[in-house]
Amino acid sequence: MNSLKSLRYSSIREALTQQNPTKSPFLYPLYFYNQRRWLKPVDSAQTRLENRTRDHRLDKLIAQIRKLNIILEISRLCCSKKRGPFVSLQLMSRWKNLVGLNVNVGAFIGKYPHAFEIFTHPFRKNLCCKITEKFKVLIDEEEGVVRECEVDAVMRVKKLLLMSKNGVLRVHALRLIRKELGLPEDFRDSILAKYSSDFRLVDLETLELVDGGGEDESLCVAKVEEWREVEYREKWLSEFETNYAFPIHFPTGFKIEKGFREELKNWQRVPYVKPYDRKEISRGLERFEKRVVAVIHELLSLTVEKMVEVERLAHFRKDLGIEVNVREVILKHPGIFYVSTKGSTQTLFLREAYSKGCLIEPNPIYNVRRKMLDLVLLKTRHTRKLLQTEDETHEEEKIRDVLTSSHEDWEGERDGDWVLPILGK
Repeated sequence: MNSLKSLRYSSIREALTQQNPTKSPFLYPLYFYNQRRWLKPVDSAQTRLENRTRDHRLDKLIAQIRKLNIILEISRLCCSKKRGPFVSLQLMSRWKNLVGLNVNVGAFIGKYPHAFEIFTHPFRKNLCCKITEKFKVLIDEEEGVVRECEVDAVMRVKKLLLMSKNGVLRVHALRLIRKELGLPEDFRDSILAKYSSDFRLVDLETLELVDGGGEDESLCVAKVEEWREVEYREKWLSEFETNYAFPIHFPTGFKIEKGFREELKNWQRVPYVKPYDRKEISRGLERFEKRVVAVIHELLSLTVEKMVEVERLAHFRKDLGIEVNVREVILKHPGIFYVSTKGSTQTLFLREAYSKGCLIEPNPIYNVRRKMLDLVLLKTRHTRKLLQTEDETHEEEKIRDVLTSSHEDWEGERDGDWVLPILGK
């Protein structure tokens, strides 16, 4: 009986092994191989942004400018308070989300003694903060320089209107890049209303030029044309090579792949409708994208610091006729533009305008802002002079208070009054 059972079990085992043959150790991975579909790598704006060659100097500059903007926002909130020129740290702790900080406001302010002065209130005995005189002078100087450069700001707005598709711009879009264009905060009243012979508000939010901006042809010349003229005159290049070319400056460490130089050379020769031309825009993809590059290049050239946030640039897509994925076009040309992702936003730089993290051709507004940035970057360095000046001012104030109080409280003759009668004799 046992032999019959064993024979039955052995026959069943053989049948199962025939259906599922044993896998040898050599062929074992082949049986459990999961088939994968090897796709071509995706070439999108996100992948280009992640794989781009970084410019550490421009990234560092953006991080520094972000700190300066936070300090300026805190100083603006301090000045908006009507109680006095100082604010308690307890109240300032509520501004953490308003100014975009991820640390305590008091800890942030303590790092910049050249911009903020922390002191104890003489009566309430709580910690208070006020803007230093040095920083306040620079803020006033920037406002004064912006007012002085009013004519340049008017020219920038005119050129933007001449570059627009229908000759109109949204005031909201101008307000977003007000600081980049060097416009004052109240530019609607101080610029647009003052120069009514040049600008006209069609409605509350639409701006256009009066009589098409006149017959000044110098405004219809792009900034890149100056570079093309220099290349044609000094390097003896033909018009075919320079007429539609752009200055190319690749970042350090940029890898040039096989065939890239030839593609770039061919792209430089592709003709396109220039930004200020009112011709019909070509439907060809390559020519249309090159015109978009030219429009963004000219817009960046009109800014004070040759940079602008990508999100704010998107508000000009419809008016300037660049209704494409702006970020994708920008990232295709790393030799012309650079996108920095430092901070909470993406900032677009005009690469040819910067060298070693500084503007090659500075202007008065940039110079004042650079002074403010240099003062902020001192952090806690050279604070001994600040302490000495503060002690001297406090001592002078104490002496002045003592003298004034002694003169006010004294009634009767003072020591030395008897000298006058003796001398009189």
